[in-house]
Amino acid sequence: MVTLPGASINPFPPPDLNHRIPETKTPTKNFTHFRVADNDETVRKDRKEAVNKKIASQKAISVVLRREATMAVIEKKKGMSRLFPGTVLEALHERIAALRWESALKVFELLREQLWYRPNSAIYVKLIVMLGKCKQPEKAHSLFQAMIEEGCIVNQESYTALLSAYSRSGLFRKAFSILDEMRNTPDCQPDVYTYSILIKSCLHYHEFDKVQSLLSEMVSQGVKPNTVTYNTLIDAYGRAKRFVDMESTLVEMLRQRECKPDVWTMNSTLRAFGGSGQIETMEKCYEKFLSAGIQPDIKTFNILLDSYGKTGNYKKMSAVMEYMQKYHFKWTLVTYNIVIDAFGRAGDVSQMEFLFRLMQSESIKPNCVTLCSLVRGYAQAGKAEKIGGLMRYIESSDVTVDTVFFNCLVDAYGMMGCLAEMKGVLPLMESKGCQPDKVTYRTMIKAYNMNGMSNHVKELRLALSSVGKPDSRR
Repeated sequence: MVTLPGASINPFPPPDLNHRIPETKTPTKNFTHFRVADNDETVRKDRKEAVNKKIASQKAISVVLRREATMAVIEKKKGMSRLFPGTVLEALHERIAALRWESALKVFELLREQLWYRPNSAIYVKLIVMLGKCKQPEKAHSLFQAMIEEGCIVNQESYTALLSAYSRSGLFRKAFSILDEMRNTPDCQPDVYTYSILIKSCLHYHEFDKVQSLLSEMVSQGVKPNTVTYNTLIDAYGRAKRFVDMESTLVEMLRQRECKPDVWTMNSTLRAFGGSGQIETMEKCYEKFLSAGIQPDIKTFNILLDSYGKTGNYKKMSAVMEYMQKYHFKWTLVTYNIVIDAFGRAGDVSQMEFLFRLMQSESIKPNCVTLCSLVRGYAQAGKAEKIGGLMRYIESSDVTVDTVFFNCLVDAYGMMGCLAEMKGVLPLMESKGCQPDKVTYRTMIKAYNMNGMSNHVKELRLALSSVGKPDSRR
C-alpha cells in the first residue's frame, strides 16, 4: 500500500450510535383571504393590469429588441454587412458556450462577411475546441485549414485544440499524426497540456498501451507530467479498477518534487478503493492524505458517505455526518441523494423521509436519482401506498422524470407483487413522453414469471422483440 508522509490520524470524532439528525418543525404558512370585488372593480383592475404590462414591456424593449433583432438577422439576413461587432460576437460566444455547433458556425460565417472583420486566432481555437466536444473532428479540421488560409498564426494552442478534437472521438491515428506534426513544426512543440489531453482521451477509451507510450515519450522529450496529468491517470486507473497501475502512478507522483498531491488526488484514490468495497484501505489513505496537509472538501465526504452507505457501515456513515455538521460543510444535492439512498437501503423510511423534507426546506430541488432512491426505499419496506404519495408529489411539482425512473417504479411494484400498479406504469410513461425500453419489459416479464402469469409474459416478449425497430409503432 502506498504511504504518504506523516503520522496517521483519526479524522472523525467517536461516533454517537444514538445520533439522529434533529427533527425540525415545518414552518406553517399564513394565508390571507381577500374579498372578491364586484364586476366594476374587476374591470378596473384588469385594465390597470393591462396598462402595467404595457409599461413593463416598453421598459424592457431595448434589451429584448436587440436580442430578437440579432437572431432575426443571423437566421434570415445572412448577407448584411453592417452589424455591430459586439452584437455578433455576443451571439457567437453564447452558442459556443451552449455547444450549439451548427448555429455557432452560421454566426461565424456571418462574422466573416462583415466589413470590420479581422481574422482572430482565439476565436478559431474556441470554435475548434467546441467542435471537438461535439464530436465533429472533420469540421474542426476544416476550420483549422481556414485559419491557416486567413493568415492566422498557428501555434501550440491551436494544434492542441485540433488534436483534442480527434482524440475525443477516438480517432487516435489522426491525433498521433498531429502530435508528430507538432514536433516537426517550429514554435509548436507539444507541452504537458497537449500530452495530458491525449492521455485523458486514451484512458477514456481504455487504450492503456498508448498511455504508457505517451508517458515514455514525454520523458524522452523532456516534458514533465504535472499534477493534472497524474490526477487524470489515478482517476482513470481507479475507475477501471487497475489498482496496481493506480498505486504505481501515485508513487511516481510522490517522487516528483514539482507534483504534490491535492484534494483531487485524494478524492480519486478514495473513490477507487471505497467504490470497490476496500473500506479499510480507503480509510488508511484518507488518514495519510490528511496528515500530508490535504484538506477534504464536500466531494470527499460524499465519497466517504457513499462508500460507507453501500457497504452497510451506518455507524461510520453517521460519524461522517456528525463531522460535516460540526464543521459546517453544506450538503449538496449529491449528499442528500447518497444519504437518502443509504437510509432507504437500511429500511429506515422515517429517516429517509425526514431527509427528503429537510432537502426541500433548504430549496434543493430533487432529481430522478432522489426519486429512484425513495421508490427503492419504499419498496424495500413494502410500503406501496407511500409510492402513490410520491407520485402525487411528482404530479404537483416541476421535477422531470425519465425512463430510468419509470423502470425503477416498475421494479418496485414487481418486487412487492403489485402487478396492477406495475402494468399501470406503461400508460403513465406514455403520458410523460417516455418510451419503455428493454429494461422496462424485462423487469415486467420477471415479475410476471415469478407470479406464474405466462399469458402476460408472451405479450411482453412480443413487445420486447420490437423495441428499437423502426416499425415498432405501426
